[in-house]
Amino acid sequence: MASKKGESSESNGSSEVLRQPSEILYRNELDALKQNDKDPAPDPWKLSPRAVLMYVVGGKTLKANIDGKSIEVPITRKFFGDDTIVERAIVTLASERALLLVGEPGTGKSWLSEHLAAAISGVSTLTVQGTAGTTEEHIKYSWNIARVIAEGPNPNNLIPSPTMVAMKSGSLLRFEEITRCLPDVQDGLVSILSDKAIAIPELPDANMVWARPGFNVIATANTRDQGVNELSAALKRRFNYIHIPVITDHKTEVAIVQKRAVELLQRYEMPVSLPPPIIELLTTVFREIREGRTDDGVSVKKPTTTVSTAEAISVAIDAALYSRFFGSGQIGGSDVARNLVGSIVKEDINDLAVLKEYAVLVAKRRGEKDKNWRDFHDTVLASIK
Repeated sequence: MASKKGESSESNGSSEVLRQPSEILYRNELDALKQNDKDPAPDPWKLSPRAVLMYVVGGKTLKANIDGKSIEVPITRKFFGDDTIVERAIVTLASERALLLVGEPGTGKSWLSEHLAAAISGVSTLTVQGTAGTTEEHIKYSWNIARVIAEGPNPNNLIPSPTMVAMKSGSLLRFEEITRCLPDVQDGLVSILSDKAIAIPELPDANMVWARPGFNVIATANTRDQGVNELSAALKRRFNYIHIPVITDHKTEVAIVQKRAVELLQRYEMPVSLPPPIIELLTTVFREIREGRTDDGVSVKKPTTTVSTAEAISVAIDAALYSRFFGSGQIGGSDVARNLVGSIVKEDINDLAVLKEYAVLVAKRRGEKDKNWRDFHDTVLASIK
């Protein structure tokens, strides 16, 4: 079903699945970019590098024929940050060198990875999720054991991994949290990135799968996980590293929280909204605690927990839902404080002292002039005893 004029297709099918992949959510935008794309695209990319950049950073409205109707489609911004980061990522993927996005948790690495895959390959679901339980079979292939026992190994009994599917179709593979995998499992990527092939010794007559043009790998890694399972020198050489920094610009962080909160609340069909003063309060608290210094020069302690923009979005949604189900429906500073307490103690219960100090030194003084800050202060102190 076609979406309304200027609307992304994010709401399409929302009643059928909890979340659609980006190539479905933003189908109208991708179609509009393809119809207006004048630059040559590398084979077999769906869009040219310039169009991929426009899809990720947004900023234009394009006329396009969507489902038989001529409409104007705004290209929305997907990644908030330095545009040169996106440019470097696209250039890397246009080569044969793999891409590794590194940064603090919650900085948008997976979000950027998904949108790049959707725009370039038209599919973002070819994903390997790195964990301590990930095996080399998850990266390469496995077998239907029952059929192998009955018929022996043959190509029909082989279960391809997302990697193998991406290689055969000339698509991008997303490898999430690569440093969570054991070193022996990580090294299974070395031959894939070097030779662009997977060997299948069990099949003497068809023992190699070769990657088609367009195949490449986008991996992500959290800086907090560095040292857990450090990449080998051989694997490091096969990646271009791009660091995704924490958002430090306040206006940008406000825009991110506002956009994502609105999208999620629409998905949940919640008749509530986040007033600008509440988003301002929330992002101010996160930024000042993260930096250890307030806008007016007061030094405060930093928590060990990562207080990322993604966490701020989560707190905003929780506050909205709490207000809707158990409150007045009007989101206030108390709703933010109530849900922020749980986020602060994710890594260390002692971080509650950081939040309490912030409430006493900063929120109390601001609460003399602003009710939201006063409610925030009172709820933090009531929650931390």
